[in-house]
Amino acid sequence: MNIKVRFFASMRDRMGRDEEVVAVSDGATVADVWARVSNGQAMPASTLIAVNMEYTDASAALKDGDELAFFPPVTGG
Repeated sequence: MNIKVRFFASMRDRMGRDEEVVAVSDGATVADVWARVSNGQAMPASTLIAVNMEYTDASAALKDGDELAFFPPVTGG
């Protein structure tokens, strides 16, 4: 199945790209996709995750055609 992965703000800088399409096996989770797109680097604990524009966590199961987004934490002042 194919998942569109998007990176925002400093996550885009960290990953060196703003989006990509990743082919993964059925039953893949957000954590599985992160391991693949990050070359095995640990996901920062404060990373915000959205699947199809709804916030979720790294254990969320994905379906073919989902859009997965990674954001740095939002801060204000």
